[in-house]
Amino acid sequence: MAAASAGAGHGAPRRHLKRVVRDPDPRTPLPDWVAAIPAVRQLLDLPDGWQVPAGVTVLVGENGSGKSTIVEALAASYPRLPMDRTGPGVGRDEAPLARHLTCETDRMAARGGFFLRAEAMHGYLRAYDESIGESRPDRGETPVLSRSHGEGFLWVLQEHFAQAGVFFLDELEAALSFSSCLGLLSLLDTLASEGSQVIMATHSPLLAALPGATVYQLDDDGMHETPWQELDLVTQWRGFLSAPQRFLRHLLD
Repeated sequence: MAAASAGAGHGAPRRHLKRVVRDPDPRTPLPDWVAAIPAVRQLLDLPDGWQVPAGVTVLVGENGSGKSTIVEALAASYPRLPMDRTGPGVGRDEAPLARHLTCETDRMAARGGFFLRAEAMHGYLRAYDESIGESRPDRGETPVLSRSHGEGFLWVLQEHFAQAGVFFLDELEAALSFSSCLGLLSLLDTLASEGSQVIMATHSPLLAALPGATVYQLDDDGMHETPWQELDLVTQWRGFLSAPQRFLRHLLD
């Protein structure tokens, strides 16, 4: 589970969240379905815990591989994430793995940060519009929800998440177009270069290609660093785009 980078980074990436270790006294049992995930078992069994990389960490894998489970648990466990900056379902009751993890932070770790999953994005943008209307009704800002989904989300990120911290992102590409994913890729690069840390679950080969990111593939063997070009999702997409009929003839005949 040693970290390696997918490319050359820049700036001064920081490790606000330094290490994740197993809680020796979780007080509640881990649900069987969570304990059965190979990546989760590996994370809990690491004798010295997981040394979380600086900058951007990307978790990729099939549905059920544990990437969202781990991102949610880290967001719920990270002690410096402001409570009003977490999305629905990230509390310890909703993220059972969180009760079995302890996050160790740098003593100078920033208090900024955010947790967001794709399906909660619309609700967050609506709440943002309502808060602006109530607190600053005369500003005349264009409502975020009147913009395209991707444009509105990226605007909020750029305008309001400028404070350095730790950002936990779960499959945001589900709500974004190709061009908006490129915009998010650029934003992630800026966050890392300005001293933030990002832990992201994704199915997107585009987002996983961020230079300087540390990429882990989660599969039946656990959680392991993998070069971008060797990721299953990259080889699968490359194979489909080069010859889609090879796949479609088996699916549609």
